[in-house]
Amino acid sequence: MTICVIPARSGSKRIKNKNIINFFGKPIISYSIRAAIYSGIFSKVIVSTDSKKIQKIAIKYGAECSFLRSKKLSNDKVSVKEVLIDTIKKVKSNETEYHCLLLATAPLIKAQDLIKAHKAIRLNKKTNALICVSEMENSPLRSFFVKKKYLKFKWEENQKKNSQELQKLFYDTGSFYFFKTKELLREKKFFLDRSIPFYLGKEKSIDLNTAEDLKILKYFYKQNTK
Repeated sequence: MTICVIPARSGSKRIKNKNIINFFGKPIISYSIRAAIYSGIFSKVIVSTDSKKIQKIAIKYGAECSFLRSKKLSNDKVSVKEVLIDTIKKVKSNETEYHCLLLATAPLIKAQDLIKAHKAIRLNKKTNALICVSEMENSPLRSFFVKKKYLKFKWEENQKKNSQELQKLFYDTGSFYFFKTKELLREKKFFLDRSIPFYLGKEKSIDLNTAEDLKILKYFYKQNTK
């Protein structure tokens, strides 16, 4: 059994109402809800929000949203880990084997992505979590810092290496995560021991924070729906 939780608080600062912004005629959160529902892998798709408006939208598109999140867990300093654990406690799903955390602003994530990731974490019983990652285009292993006005290599041993000789590094795309519930509740941290990667291309790894991010997101969405 697996439950999907979509955090969607109100009050985003850089993009107003980011989680329900109009995205090709529909609230952006509706794409995440539909992808989760269409995947068929979740016993429940739950939206955690502090907003009655978002609550109504979530229910309209098929998600469960039976409670409003407390103000204490609705500011921009609260981690999504805390929101997920709070939801597990509220709906009493601590005995559910896995939980998925899916961003409300991930319209490029399809049902098939969720199905593949779900299969990957279930295939290896020793795995505690799955994190979506994308490869860094410019490796920080050849980065500089400034010392007494002059540039210095942070890692001098990499100065003469070609980019293909450097270790591949990845970043967390923030698109979605799968957690083994008992380990999440036991460790109470986001990066669990024995977490495996789920690789996403750049076009599915856009974190929506600015107006420019939204333009890029819309561009790739158009490309993917042609």
